[in-house]
Amino acid sequence: MGARKRLRAEKLKAEKRSIAIASLRECPTSPRKMRLVADMIRGVEINRALGMLRYSKKEASVRLEKLLRSAIANWEAKNQGVSLEETPLCVKTISVDGGRQLKRIQPAPQGRAHRIRKRSNHVTIIVDRMEIAAPAVKEAAAPATETKPAAKKTTAATTKKATTTAKKTTAAKTTTAKAAADVKPENAAN
Repeated sequence: MGARKRLRAEKLKAEKRSIAIASLRECPTSPRKMRLVADMIRGVEINRALGMLRYSKKEASVRLEKLLRSAIANWEAKNQGVSLEETPLCVKTISVDGGRQLKRIQPAPQGRAHRIRKRSNHVTIIVDRMEIAAPAVKEAAAPATETKPAAKKTTAATTKKATTTAKKTTAAKTTTAKAAADVKPENAAN
């Protein structure tokens, strides 16, 4: 193993020490239904995410709540010296992938059969510490950049209005020219 590869492997190993992973395999819910609930808690602090899952009406929220609790327990096992109350954790990433499909047949009219696909999914949750210092830097830089796009929007809107007005003027000229051309042959025939 080369030096760069070894250093990269050590860096990845050190990063994996701070995160906790929990996965759910072959969950008998369609991936689309599970993604609706997963999108709710992505990037959210864990206590808030647990509350959202607890009081959600979706069936998938029960399974995701159990999986999130498992990820939190995995984080506690990796970081035994650190208190959970002192460390703000969040759902860093959550991914829902399609699992295997059970294919069944349902009787249909006139002797036909319709295929039913009973879908399943795989869910992976990664829990990590929240990054609190990073948003403060972005907020300081945000006001300076917000003024520039506003100016661009007004110039874009002005340009759009000008082109729309020019198109209307051109259309009006062509309409009047056609009307004038239509009038002349009729007068000439009389």
